[in-house]
Amino acid sequence: MTFSPLLLAPSYGLMFPNLLISLPLLLRPNQVSNHLRPNLPAPPPDAQTSPTHPAATQAPSSQPTPSPTQPTVPAQPTSQTPNSSPHPVPNLPSPPVSPPIIAYTRRQPGTSQPGSAFFPGHTTAAQPPSPDRPTASQTSAPTQPPTRTIRTRAMNGISKQIKPNLNLYTSTIVPVPKNPQVALSTHEWYNAMSDEFSALIKNETWDLVPRTPYMNIIRSMWLFKHKFKSDGSLERYKARLVCDGRKQQVGIDCGETFSPVVKPATIRLVLSLALSQSWKIHQLDVTNAFLHGNLAETVFMHQPMGFRHRDYPDHVCRLKKSLYGLKQAPRAWYQRFTDFVLQLGFTQSKSDNSLFIYHQGSHTAYLLIYVDDIILTTSSDDLRKHLMSSLAGEFAMKDLGPLTFFLGISVTRRGDQIFLSQQAYAKDILHRAAMDSCKPVATPVDTQSKLSDSSGPLFDDPTTYRSLAGALQYLTFTRPDITYAVQQICMHMHSPRIDHWHALKRILRYIQGTSEFGLLLGPTPQLSLLAYTDADWAGCPDTRRSTSGYCVYLGDNLISWSSKRQSTIARSSAEAEYRGVANVVAEICWLRNLLLELHRPLSRATLIYCDNVSAIYLSGNPVQHQRTKHIELDIHFVREHVQRGNVRILHVPSRYQIADIFTKGLPRILFEDFRSSLSIHSPPASTAGV
Repeated sequence: MTFSPLLLAPSYGLMFPNLLISLPLLLRPNQVSNHLRPNLPAPPPDAQTSPTHPAATQAPSSQPTPSPTQPTVPAQPTSQTPNSSPHPVPNLPSPPVSPPIIAYTRRQPGTSQPGSAFFPGHTTAAQPPSPDRPTASQTSAPTQPPTRTIRTRAMNGISKQIKPNLNLYTSTIVPVPKNPQVALSTHEWYNAMSDEFSALIKNETWDLVPRTPYMNIIRSMWLFKHKFKSDGSLERYKARLVCDGRKQQVGIDCGETFSPVVKPATIRLVLSLALSQSWKIHQLDVTNAFLHGNLAETVFMHQPMGFRHRDYPDHVCRLKKSLYGLKQAPRAWYQRFTDFVLQLGFTQSKSDNSLFIYHQGSHTAYLLIYVDDIILTTSSDDLRKHLMSSLAGEFAMKDLGPLTFFLGISVTRRGDQIFLSQQAYAKDILHRAAMDSCKPVATPVDTQSKLSDSSGPLFDDPTTYRSLAGALQYLTFTRPDITYAVQQICMHMHSPRIDHWHALKRILRYIQGTSEFGLLLGPTPQLSLLAYTDADWAGCPDTRRSTSGYCVYLGDNLISWSSKRQSTIARSSAEAEYRGVANVVAEICWLRNLLLELHRPLSRATLIYCDNVSAIYLSGNPVQHQRTKHIELDIHFVREHVQRGNVRILHVPSRYQIADIFTKGLPRILFEDFRSSLSIHSPPASTAGV
C-alpha cells in the first residue's frame, strides 16, 4: 500500500517535527522560502511575467542545461505569491549566516543574454523589484557581500603587441594541373617541368632526327604530382616526362619486356639471416632508375609539349636511353644494374635472379633489388660504405638509412627482432571499400561449406570486387592468416556473385579488427627448415578438386607459405595429401639451394609434418598401388629426396597441424592458436623512455 506524504504530514507532525520542514522542500520546490535560496538577481523587465500573460503558464521551450562542473541553481520562483500555495510553508527560522555564494545568472526565455545557461561570477544590473517576488528587504535573510566579477585583460587595458616578423598567412599548395597547358602557365609547375627537361637533356636521353613517313612515333606525356615530407608538409612539385607505351609494336620498337623481381620468401630469408648475424640492414633509393637503362631498339617519340626546339620544331626524339612508360624500360634498367654489380664482385643467384651475393674471404654482403628499391646488408660497415660509394659513382643513388619502409611494408626493428606490418596499406583498402568503421569479426572465413561459382545472383560491380581482391593478395605478404580466405575469393574473380562479395567483406571486417597485426622475425641461432603440409580433399563444390597448403619455417621464423587449389582431381584423400607433400618438397628444395648460394648450407634433413598416414607410407615405400599408378612421377620425386636424406616425412595429429589454416575455415579458438604459431602478432610494445 502506498501512502501520500501529504496525508502523513499532519498526523506525524508531533513525532517527527523535522518532517514538516522537509516535506515542502520535496513536494513544492518552487514554494521554498527565500531564506534558503541564494540572492539571485531579478530577471530583466522583459522577462517578467504576470498572471494574465500567456507565458506565465508555460514552461520555457528550450532552456539550457547547466554544465556538470557548475553548481546547480534552484529554479526561479513562479508568478504565484507565497500565500497562494495550497500547502503554505510554515514560518521557518532563519538559517545561520553562510559563506558568500557566487551569484549565477540564468538566461530566461525571450531575453537576448548570450552564452551558456550559467555565467559563474557574472552579475547583471539592478532590476526593479517584481510584484510577484519579494525583495531582499522583505525577507529575513542576512545581507550578502558583493559578488565577484570577472575582469579580462582588455578591461584592464592589457594587450600584447604582435611581433613584426610574425606571418599570419600560410602559403597555399598549387593544385595538380589537369593538362600541360595549365602547368605551363603556372610558375611552380613550369619550374618543375624545366627541371625534369634539363635532367633528361643532361643525361643525353635522346637526340633529334627528321621525321619520316614510315616512323612509328609514340606520344610523350607529362605527369604531375605533389611530393610531401614525412610530416605532411610539401617537399616539392614533381613533373615527369613519360612515354605512351601502348603504341609500341612488339618486334619493331620493343623486344623482351619481362623484368625479374625478388621473391617475398627471399626477402624474409635474407632478413632472418641478417638478424641471426646481427648485421645492419640499409635501404637504397635510385633517382630516376629507368633513365639509366640503355635501349637496344630504336624508339621514336614526339618532342615534349612546351619544350619544342625552336629551330627544329618538326623533328622527333630518337631515344638512346629508356624512359618511364616504355614496355622495355624495367628490363633495360635491370640489365644495366646487373652488369655493373657483377663488375664489383657480386655473383647473381641462380635460385633468385634479383639476389646478388658478395663473398670475399670474411666479407659478405647480400643485395636485393625490386625494380628501383634496393636492400643491402653487409657483414661490416666498411664494406657497406665501399659498396655504396661504388654504386653512387655509377648511378644517382642515395642511402635512406636503416630499413624502415620497403615496398609499402613498414619495418620496425627493436633489438634483435624485426616486425613487418602493412597497417597503412590495410587501412587504405578499407577506405577504398568504404568500410572504415565496419564492425570487426574474429575470423576471416566461416566454417560453413565453400562457395560455388553459381551461388547467388551476380554482383553488380565486378570491377570493385577484382580491385579489392587483388589488393588483398598483396596484403598476404605479411598476413599469412588471410591467405586461404583470399585464395577462395580470387577463384571467383571472373564472375563474382553476391555471396562472393559477402565473403570478401568478411575478410575486410577481419582486417578492421587486426589491421595492426604483422609478421615477427627474430634471430635463428641454429639453421634448420621445418614444414607443415595439409590438403582438403575434394573441397571445391564445382570441380571437386582439392586445396593444398603448406608453411615453412627457418628456425622460428615463418619464411614461406602457400594455399592453392590442385590442378587435377585426386581419387582419394591419400593422393590429395601426397600431392600437397610434393608441393612443399619442391619449395624446400628451392630454399635449400638458396641457402647454399648464401653460403649457409644445411647439414640436417628438413622435417615435413603431415597428418595422413597413407601419404607418409607412399613417400618412403616403393609400393605400386592401384590408386597410385597415375601419380608415379610425383612419387618418384618425393621418394628420391627422402632417400637422399634431404627431407623426412613425419606424422602429426590434426590438432597440431598448423597448415590447416591454409586449407579450410577454422573455429575461433583453433584459428587464433594457429595464427599465433605463424608468428602473427600485434606490434611489440616499445621500451623507449623506460
